[in-house]
Amino acid sequence: MKYIKLFEKENVSKLCYGTLSLSKLQNSDTLENKVRLLDYAYERGINFFDTAELYDNYNILREFIKDKDRDKLTIASKSYAYDKYTAEYSINKALKEMNTDYLDIFMLHEQDNGNNFLGHYQAVDRFMKYKDQGIIRHFGISTHRVEAVKDSIKFKEIEILFPLLNYKGIGIQDGSIEDMTEALKKAKENEKFIMAMKIYGGGHLIREAEKAFKYVDGLSYVDSIAIGMSTIEEIEANISYLENNELSNNIKNKIRNQKRSLVIEEWCGGCGNCVRKCRQNALMLVDGKCKVVMEKCVLCSYCAGECPDFYIKIV
Repeated sequence: MKYIKLFEKENVSKLCYGTLSLSKLQNSDTLENKVRLLDYAYERGINFFDTAELYDNYNILREFIKDKDRDKLTIASKSYAYDKYTAEYSINKALKEMNTDYLDIFMLHEQDNGNNFLGHYQAVDRFMKYKDQGIIRHFGISTHRVEAVKDSIKFKEIEILFPLLNYKGIGIQDGSIEDMTEALKKAKENEKFIMAMKIYGGGHLIREAEKAFKYVDGLSYVDSIAIGMSTIEEIEANISYLENNELSNNIKNKIRNQKRSLVIEEWCGGCGNCVRKCRQNALMLVDGKCKVVMEKCVLCSYCAGECPDFYIKIV
């Protein structure tokens, strides 16, 4: 396993386990089996884990970390907090539900640009006070937009950038992969720690998984790569890509046959909540029901959390 330095913290695995893949938004397996996957990843050297308030899976992390040396784990979370009170709610919820005294990284979720960040500045100010207390070790933003990466340079509060990044630029909302690359290079020059997400383009690049992984791993400005993994084979495949090991035929076949889709049940009521939530413009209302354009969908599953009747699933 390759390890990196997260500011003062040594030996953080370059491969970060994205736990959206273990949330109820994407995975209906048992708590025990989900914890077993995290345990397996940890045994294989992964000690960096990403979650979010939206994922509603803090209980999985709580079970996972209860018998671990907390200081040997790096845990990141994020929320849409916009003022002092929502910031306090988010932090207290994360600490209580994961049963931890601190968070290594906390981020504002899905930031668009500097103006968006300033609009959340009451929350940012409260997060900075938590940082002064040691409750948050580092602060940052996640984003699918080039503009947010560019604007991050203006704000000393932003230490961590968590951008969408893959070699085809799938899912980047306001530019090309070349635009994102240039913005991230400048952010790295300004000493931002960069975590890459959606390196497989929400599953669109899974047939070219090794190529997609190697592209991001080869970028000098990328510190960490966050990937959602829901099977042992996926864990092994990503570790193999990182360590330049040959995949076994069994793992190759299982990865090759993967195909995931967003499914909307036929009894969708057409409320439109999911359409308004989708940043990729992959959802639309047709004849009073939601339809998905899979070519645009990055399988973030955030739309599923907006459905009041749980009619949206990733399968």
